[in-house]
Amino acid sequence: MLSSRVRLVRTTVRLVHSLIYNSSCSFMDLKALLSSLNDFASLSFAESWDNVGLLVEPSPPHTVNTLFLTNDLTEEVMKEALEKKADLILPYHPPIFQPMKHITWKTWKERLVIRALENRVAIYSPHTAYDAAPQGVNSWLAKGLGVCTSRPIHPSKAPNCPTEGTHRVEFNVDHTQDLDEVISTVKEISDVSVTSSSSRTDDEEQTRISLNCSQQALMQVVAFLSQNRQLYQKTEILSLEKPLLLHTGMGRFCILDESVSLATMIERIKRHLKLSHVRLALGVGRTLESQVKTVALCAGSGSSVLRGTEADLYLTGEMSHHDILDAASQGINVILCEHSNTERGFLSDLRDMLGAHLENKINIILSETDRDPLHVV
Repeated sequence: MLSSRVRLVRTTVRLVHSLIYNSSCSFMDLKALLSSLNDFASLSFAESWDNVGLLVEPSPPHTVNTLFLTNDLTEEVMKEALEKKADLILPYHPPIFQPMKHITWKTWKERLVIRALENRVAIYSPHTAYDAAPQGVNSWLAKGLGVCTSRPIHPSKAPNCPTEGTHRVEFNVDHTQDLDEVISTVKEISDVSVTSSSSRTDDEEQTRISLNCSQQALMQVVAFLSQNRQLYQKTEILSLEKPLLLHTGMGRFCILDESVSLATMIERIKRHLKLSHVRLALGVGRTLESQVKTVALCAGSGSSVLRGTEADLYLTGEMSHHDILDAASQGINVILCEHSNTERGFLSDLRDMLGAHLENKINIILSETDRDPLHVV
C-alpha cells in the first residue's frame, strides 16, 4: 500500500510539472515572429553578398512555440532540433548559401532542407546582420577585452533615408530664361523630384533649382541641361550617400581604458571564449610583454574587414596566411581562435536578449551538439 502511494505522488508531480511548462509558453505566428526578429536586428545591416533571412518556410500558416539557436546547422544539430520539437531554427550561419539546383538526398545541405520541410520546421539565418548590429556578435566579442570603447571599423549606412535618388543636381535660372519651361521639362523625366528657391548671385535675383534623381535619370537631366550653355556651366552635381550609423557595422576598433601586456590579453580572450588554446602570430619586434592598447577585431573570418587597420592586435577566427604575414610585418600581433569559436558564445547572450525582446512568448533553447569542427590534438 505504501509503495502504491509513492507511485501516485510521483505521477502527480510529473503532471503538475507538465502543466506548469505548457502554461508558461505560448505561440507566435511565423510572420509576426520574423517581423520582431527584424526589429531586433534589421536584415538591411547584412552584407550584400550574404544570404540572410527566412531560408526554409513550411506551408502557412506556421506557428512557433520553440525557437532553436545554433551557430552551424549540421545534420547532427538538425537531429537535436527535431528531438526538441523546434518549430524555427535560427542558425547564425546560413545553411543555404550557394543556389541549389535540386533538392535530393545526395548532399547534407539538401538533406537539411528535406528534413526541415518534412517536419514543418522553418529556418532563419541572420549572419552578417548580427555581425553589424550594435548588440551583435562583434560587440559581444569585444566584451572579452576588458573595459574599452569601441566603434565599427566599417560603419553601416542607414537603411532608410528621407532623401530620394542617388544624385542631386543644382543650378540657377535667371530672369532671361523661361523658369516654367525649365521646371516643366525636368519634371517630365521619370525618377526626378524638383524644388526651387529664391537666390541672389552678383546682386541679381535668380531661382535656385534643386532636383534629386536616380543614376538613370541623371543622364537625361545632364542631356537637357547641356543644351543650354548658360545653365550647364553653372550646374553642380552631388552624389548622395545615406548617413553612417555610429554603432552599427562590420568589425570593431577597440581602445582599452588601460593598456595590458599581450600575455594578459591572451588569457582574457581564452577565458571569454572558454578556450584552452589560441593561435598567435607575434608582430615584428613584439613580445608577450608588449603592451596592447588598441584591438581591431572581427568575428569569424576577419581578413577583409581588418586589412589596413592600424592596431596593436588583430583578433579574429581565421585569416589568410599572407594577411597574417602583412599584419605581423607592421608590428601587429594576430590572435586566431578558429572561425566559429569567435561567434558561438554570443548565442547565450542572444537567447536572453531575444527572450526579453519577444516578451518570453516562446521557448528559446540553445543547441548542445553545435561545436567548431576543428580541435587541437
